[in-house]
Amino acid sequence: MTAVGQELAAAAAHLAGLGLSPGSSGNISVRDGDRVLITPTGADLAALDPAQLSVLDLDGRLLEGPRPSKEFPLHLAFYRRESGTRAVVHLHSRHAAAASCRPAWSELSALPPLTPYFVMRVGQIPLLPYAPPGDAGQAAGLERLPFPCRAALLQNHGPVVAGTSLRAATEAAVEVEEVCALSLLLGDRPVRLLTRHEATALAAKYGTYWTESAGRTGASAQG
Repeated sequence: MTAVGQELAAAAAHLAGLGLSPGSSGNISVRDGDRVLITPTGADLAALDPAQLSVLDLDGRLLEGPRPSKEFPLHLAFYRRESGTRAVVHLHSRHAAAASCRPAWSELSALPPLTPYFVMRVGQIPLLPYAPPGDAGQAAGLERLPFPCRAALLQNHGPVVAGTSLRAATEAAVEVEEVCALSLLLGDRPVRLLTRHEATALAAKYGTYWTESAGRTGASAQG
């Protein structure tokens, strides 16, 4: 438990150091067997105490520690969607939050396949309709999505990203911010997207998801 808590605190400090967690925003969790360690409500990711994390069961009951982040239902939704999920990161990072205020690129992904590393580390990332922070209905909607994904953009809010390890979830959260920044930088300019074949091949090789019907992949040079 102590080692897991220290790993979580180090990852949180890394994300805060990159400027992706302003103020006391953002939360992060790790699954440890049938328990979930998650940052407490109002926690500063830059200065977490590994001994003061909230510990929940997979049904959301608090087992020990302070009151958890109000976003814990989103974390549990990812753990219940895939048994292989080991960590979840939710941020209010600037560019991803901005991208969440724009229309989705397709039904299955808010963002197009702009770069190979986005597909390799994140894959398709649906846009979930707006709900107040901590809304259990939004988490239930995420859990019931009828297609695979390891990340989502919360409309007018920001990203939530899952991974098969804490490092994978952290790297994916950083990649979401980078591809959102790139998308905003490109604006409405004509762009060359990865083709459907390129995107699906990368997803298959690196264990992410980019389904055949993920959107307008390769439909035109403009996307």
